[in-house]
Amino acid sequence: MRILGLDFGSRTVGVAVSDELLLTAQGLETIERKDENKLRKTCARIEEIIKEYGVEEIVLGLPKNMNNTEGDRVEKTKEFKEMLERRTGLLVTLWDERLTTVAAEKVLIESGVRRENRKAVIDKVAACLILQGYLDHHGRTVTK
Repeated sequence: MRILGLDFGSRTVGVAVSDELLLTAQGLETIERKDENKLRKTCARIEEIIKEYGVEEIVLGLPKNMNNTEGDRVEKTKEFKEMLERRTGLLVTLWDERLTTVAAEKVLIESGVRRENRKAVIDKVAACLILQGYLDHHGRTVTK
């Protein structure tokens, strides 16, 4: 079994996948689209990844505000969640993603990635952090 992690943005979706033991997350790619509301190709690519990796669950980052309120992006993310569940038939779990983009930026800076190259991979790294947080939490709750 593998779990897919997604960082859903207005123009991109960062994608990460777990290993089969559900211990680590690896960044796969960033899916880009020209229009925020054009999701057909994005969903088709996600479905391809699900088949390729044998994914059985999806974790989708939930972009709450720092004060725990929900804004416009949360609404769009919830709509995307429902679309994914309909199209894939898989459970889609929403996972708090506050500060993951900030953490991803920090990881990239510390890794020496040049500013002009960060934009291409930041969403993939953020998806990795979202999924790793979920895996770490899941691992702790299972062992108790």
